Amino acid sequence: MAVHIGNITLNDFPLLLAPMEDVSDPPFRALCKENGADVVYTEFISSEGLIRDAAKSIQKLDIYEKERPVGIQIFGANMESMIQSVEIVEASKPDIIDINFGCPVKKVVSKGAGAGILKDIPLMVKLTEAMVKKTNLPITVKTRLGWDQDSIHILEVAERLQDVGCAAISIHGRTRAQMYKGEADWTPIAAVKNNPRMHIPVFGNGDVNTPEQALKMRDEYGIDGAMIGRASIGNPWFFNEVKHFFKTGTHMEPPTIEQKVAAARRHLEMAIDWKGELLGVLETRRHYTNYFKGIPNFKPFRTRMVTSDEAAAVFEVFDEILNEFSESQTV
Repeated sequence: MAVHIGNITLNDFPLLLAPMEDVSDPPFRALCKENGADVVYTEFISSEGLIRDAAKSIQKLDIYEKERPVGIQIFGANMESMIQSVEIVEASKPDIIDINFGCPVKKVVSKGAGAGILKDIPLMVKLTEAMVKKTNLPITVKTRLGWDQDSIHILEVAERLQDVGCAAISIHGRTRAQMYKGEADWTPIAAVKNNPRMHIPVFGNGDVNTPEQALKMRDEYGIDGAMIGRASIGNPWFFNEVKHFFKTGTHMEPPTIEQKVAAARRHLEMAIDWKGELLGVLETRRHYTNYFKGIPNFKPFRTRMVTSDEAAAVFEVFDEILNEFSESQTV
């Protein structure tokens, strides 16, 4: 059964690339899109940064046709700033505007933004309503179960957000107090989905790190789709792996060394095209080392990759990895 976010139609149980700071930039989103992601989201962008014209925030608005449907995610707790930022975001022509009501990081929460707003549900609802009224684009929300175990009111919160025009909700199965520790609890997410009053898509997030987990979220919990975060870092193939598993019940062959090197090389090339050689090399390090996780005796190559400031030196390491490891084909 198709899933609809506003006027966007997606396939049954869509897979969404989560907005991740310093991770889901245009090069990475492009790779995930090519490898089966149905919707991709930008890194989260500060509404205050946008209205101050801060260069880093503005650069995060860069989106490309090949990514669509793409959502731009913004965060903040000031009504005026959030409303002003909608106009700035609209100029980039995204398909979706997503509000971050879930980031647990202290510097965000301390300003009452991200998961900090879970302490003020009326403000959360008012902000969402104001943004819905400000734009014709679908407004979606990403949030957590609650501030802590004693304040999980996600069933009521989701209803109230829907009632003011929220077009879809993604729920991370942890509280803010948990950060990323312990196991995500999908039961409250399923309760939101199965609430007879809910008619907007409900997406689950947290611990979808194997195709089996995605299948469980779909078949046992009945959630509308999965938002994939950490499982995709260094593994943009994950989306297609899930889809292959859904279709066949078997696992896709893991990527070969050749495929890993090709992806890392292309990722770095796109990053350099997007932000120049120095930043491209520096800011892509965490990605292109993740591509080669788990390879035995890899440390000398990793060390050179993360200490080289010049693209030519990193590309040279890629060539050496091929020569050294390609005989084994897979890792």
